[in-house]
Amino acid sequence: MGRFDGKTIIVTGGGGGIGGATCRRFAREGGRVAVLDLNLDAAEKTAAAIRDAGGTAAAIRCDITDRASVDAAVAATESKLGPVDVLVNNAGWDIFRPFTKTEPAQWDRLIAINLVGALHMHHAVLPGMVARRAGRIVNIASDAARVGSSGEAVYAACKGGIVAFSKTIAREHARHGITVNTVCPGPTDTALFADYKEGAGNPEKLEEAFKRSIPLGRIGQPDDLPGAILFFASDDAAYVTGQVLSVSGGLTMNG
Repeated sequence: MGRFDGKTIIVTGGGGGIGGATCRRFAREGGRVAVLDLNLDAAEKTAAAIRDAGGTAAAIRCDITDRASVDAAVAATESKLGPVDVLVNNAGWDIFRPFTKTEPAQWDRLIAINLVGALHMHHAVLPGMVARRAGRIVNIASDAARVGSSGEAVYAACKGGIVAFSKTIAREHARHGITVNTVCPGPTDTALFADYKEGAGNPEKLEEAFKRSIPLGRIGQPDDLPGAILFFASDDAAYVTGQVLSVSGGLTMNG
């Protein structure tokens, strides 16, 4: 018997590295997984792998910056899989350059994807959770939110906003039996990190510098994240809300 038997889970950005690993782990533990992604082909690849392994999954295209798209994706999830029990806000995007080299149009996109998109998802899913007086929300931020990160000023600002927003929603909805927690990945071997290295101009040197600064001595892998995410989403964390956990090999250590 799995921890998520009979549960419906939404994972945004489910076609990517961390999102895909998280979807697969939920499915292995019995969850019915809605794989939401702007790239439907990527979402379908994750969903197909889950179904091939005997799990239950639906690939659903969703542009989290567009509220109509979010509402349609949540409705499709509930039609295919049932009411949403768990929401994982994982989708994100970044550009890597000094703040003074960025433009307002880039800020708008960064904020739309990394902050407003998560607000849309909460706003669409919370009423149903409130009505059922149960729910788990796990938001994926970044260690950039906790300590800053050169070349990621607006991204870090958005992720810092996610941390503060999560704590506030946790307070507002604790009386409804809903928990809200945040996971902050450190450097993780994803397409986003590959873009970050390329933007630095010397990818190999940058990766070696990160490895030297991480106490556990390696860059994170997508499969390093689902354990923390599923803990917060499970009944094992029923008395945990408003918390922030770094999964970064010890790169940051916060008490």
